[in-house]
Amino acid sequence: MEKDLVSVIMPAYNCEKYISATIDTVTAQTYKNWELIIVDDCATDGTANVIQRYCESDSRIKYIKLEKNSGAAVARNKGIELAKGKYIAFLDSDDIWLPEKLKKQVEFMNSGKYPFSCTNYERINEKGERIGKIIKCKNICTYNTCVWMNPIGNSTVMLDTEQLGKIYVPNIRKRNDYALWLKIMRTTGCRAYGLPEVLTKYTVRDGSISSKKTSLVKYQYRLYRDCENFSSLRAAFHVCMWGVIKILHIK
Repeated sequence: MEKDLVSVIMPAYNCEKYISATIDTVTAQTYKNWELIIVDDCATDGTANVIQRYCESDSRIKYIKLEKNSGAAVARNKGIELAKGKYIAFLDSDDIWLPEKLKKQVEFMNSGKYPFSCTNYERINEKGERIGKIIKCKNICTYNTCVWMNPIGNSTVMLDTEQLGKIYVPNIRKRNDYALWLKIMRTTGCRAYGLPEVLTKYTVRDGSISSKKTSLVKYQYRLYRDCENFSSLRAAFHVCMWGVIKILHIK
């Protein structure tokens, strides 16, 4: 019985080309007790029109527009604030869920009473084609293991608000999903539990900041300094180790 509501949080900014396919994978879920909260970060393309068409046909889809462009962290936090579900799941506006994603993950979390879970995911290109890379989640992630490298895909995460409460995303422009995982683990002492099955497809967009590893260095440093309050020396050391791990393809 689908008694537990899942609140799906989706920030949206200039994603007119992709968001229909992403929303379709939510409406196609075999688990039906969900609400989709789409937070428009002041998109300048036709994103709003696409979302509003979906809202007209499905009352489970909610549309909120921010007053000004503020970044994904602010958009996610607005969604978290409005979420009514026991569970919160995150979904980027260009990623894809397999049809049984919510069903399998809710069952997984209920069976183990897990507060925080993630799954494997597969990387695809903008055409939806496989690019030969599957990212496997760890069975258990702790703060001490996660602080070196983020093994958790944003669109694979589900949180139990009854166990964790609502924990908000640190307001940094980039790497804010990773900052949230660290914040949850650091402040609650909980672990993230992995469901070892590919249930999400992550879109690697040409020219996106996440596709340019070198440009992420400064954001990684700011995460350690501003969110984790590391000393400048410790932050620099962690960034160096993060870079080595990236080079060795250990992720």
